[in-house]
Amino acid sequence: MPRTTDIRPAGGRLGILTPGMGAVATTTYAGILAVRQGRAKPIGSLTQMGRIRLGKRTEHRNPLIKDFVPLAGLDNLVFGGWDPFPDNAFEAACKAGVLSAADLLPLRDELDAIRPMPAVFDRAYVRNLDGSNVKQGETKMDLANQIMEDMQRFKAEQRCDRLAVVWCASTEIFAEPTDVHRSVEAFERGLRNSDPNIAPSQIYAYAALSLGIPFANGAPNLTVDTPAMIELAQHNGVPICGKDFKTGQTLMKTILAPGFKARMLGVQGWFSTNILGNRDGEVLDDPDSFKTKEVSKLGVLETILQPDQYPELYGNIYHKVRINYYPPRGDNKEGWDNIDIVGWLGYPMQIKVDFLCRDSILAAPIVLDLALFMDLASRAGQHGIQEWLSFYFKSPQAAAELYPEHDLFIQQTKLKNTLRHWLGEAPITHLGTEYYEED
Repeated sequence: MPRTTDIRPAGGRLGILTPGMGAVATTTYAGILAVRQGRAKPIGSLTQMGRIRLGKRTEHRNPLIKDFVPLAGLDNLVFGGWDPFPDNAFEAACKAGVLSAADLLPLRDELDAIRPMPAVFDRAYVRNLDGSNVKQGETKMDLANQIMEDMQRFKAEQRCDRLAVVWCASTEIFAEPTDVHRSVEAFERGLRNSDPNIAPSQIYAYAALSLGIPFANGAPNLTVDTPAMIELAQHNGVPICGKDFKTGQTLMKTILAPGFKARMLGVQGWFSTNILGNRDGEVLDDPDSFKTKEVSKLGVLETILQPDQYPELYGNIYHKVRINYYPPRGDNKEGWDNIDIVGWLGYPMQIKVDFLCRDSILAAPIVLDLALFMDLASRAGQHGIQEWLSFYFKSPQAAAELYPEHDLFIQQTKLKNTLRHWLGEAPITHLGTEYYEED
């Protein structure tokens, strides 16, 4: 029997802090409040609705994950965040237009009380937005200290025992690591000197990790995936994980591509285009912000299909991604894919996918799950990269010598086996030979 990991109890209150209080964050807050009031079901949340098989199939042990793993309960969650716009959570949710008035009005008092703290914001990194609720500081280190003060004050005022930070703000312009990201020492020197290569998201991450608070990144920004932040997370014993929530079109790719590969069907081309009209779409209308998202979305197929190992099937795949800002759609994104596949004797076939999805509806349960799982990892004494949470990301984070795993089904197996391992249960291999062996 595997050894049980020592996990501290999930007693007390967990504060979920979100840099960004737009459509995704407010949909998350409102959804959790609605579930707490018995008005809705937490559909899409693995922590709340998913089950986990334990032992052999003949044992019929399939508890809910939330009953098997000591997660924080929904009644013990409190919410806060930062945003460059001063709207409270109710006002921001109404403007986002994701949820109906019928769903929001019963939650108004609680949402009204969630007011954004002034944000660290730099238009050099998000050019298509501007707001008045913004922090001022002499240096970026000063801004980081202000964020840390916000976190500590929120924890005290809301009587939280623990915090988790999940980035729900906009996509920043494309950036690659520079000298300032090579070590904690270099990064802190860069903060004191207001190095232009330090983005707002990195300031939030530095503040959280410095205080021992888990940090998950919901956008494709260069944030915790640098040597400096990995070093800081390891040194302070803090979990970090992945980037860019896996919601619409990329979710479909990580479902379909493993199936093509499993059946050894070739893929000649995969053309993807999106239209959306929310704040994220407005931000991505800037070419440099779009490049950040494009890199995240393009990385999925190559890792799943492994063209270096299957050159005859995938060696010449043409993969194109487009995102277009189209205000009439609001948060209701449309992701359209044309897939040119090849079958027996080289005969071509096509698959068309038109996913009319609701971006924030798909993202909100991810925010909840990541906050609860990162809190669990922290209480389990885990630190550094949490690869087992790759299930939730377009760009999973892995050790430098490893390629990231993008196959949704392998990711799910890894996640559940991690939970089994921590709780002293045997991992599930699906070998199944024991059912057919004679005594």
